[in-house]
Amino acid sequence: MSAIKKFQVTFDCAEPERLARFWCEVLGYVVPPPPEGFATWDDFKRSQPPEQRDASFACIDPSGVGPRLYFQRVPEGKAVKNRVHLDVRVGTGLVGKERLAALEAECARLVPLGAVHVQTLYDGNDACIPMLDIEGNEFCID
Repeated sequence: MSAIKKFQVTFDCAEPERLARFWCEVLGYVVPPPPEGFATWDDFKRSQPPEQRDASFACIDPSGVGPRLYFQRVPEGKAVKNRVHLDVRVGTGLVGKERLAALEAECARLVPLGAVHVQTLYDGNDACIPMLDIEGNEFCID
């Protein structure tokens, strides 16, 4: 049997640091410390050639369990629906109105951060809320 591999999730985006900080708020992730030899990320940015500044950013699970999220600037904008998206699982183990209430509460927390509520899907038992992040990437609260 092969060993389980660690992985990161990479987002192509326009503003890596802004999008990374949004996802830190959504997931409870944190910004990792700056590279060795730099007191702050701003110090690190100033050391980079202008064309490389703000080209990427990352956030990590402070517990070390979840994958690292990496955000890289690309020149083109988002043009089509994501083929892969994140599901933010806040209703695990809940059903019916209790599940719906938990998902709606999380939706209400994320909208002021810049997320867009697309729709609420509820069949009386199960629920899911498709949303968009601040750059239009789809994700779901479930």
